[in-house]
Amino acid sequence: MPESVRYITNERGERVGVLLDLDVYERLANPLALDADCLVGLSVDELRALANSKLSTVEQAHLDDLLARNAESQLSSSEVAELDRMLADADYLMVLKARALYTLKCLNALASVA
Repeated sequence: MPESVRYITNERGERVGVLLDLDVYERLANPLALDADCLVGLSVDELRALANSKLSTVEQAHLDDLLARNAESQLSSSEVAELDRMLADADYLMVLKARALYTLKCLNALASVA
């Protein structure tokens, strides 16, 4: 089994540097990559924009209309399929928003430790 850490020593045997296994280095350099719920590769501004995103006014109004008509059993089969798709898309958006907020929280925690 290869060593994950090796030390560089000077002529007196004093440790003056360290060589890390690439996996160890990557875990230290990007600890968020270890958390599958974190969105890596996005800037803080991008994460904030994603966390604050929402359906457009037109899409929200259409979704509200479909939901109201569905409650009264007034949707055609194609409208039911459209409602299902819109609800699934809204669920995916909520998950992404939650992951963006979680990633921002993790970044803030790392910043406070550093």
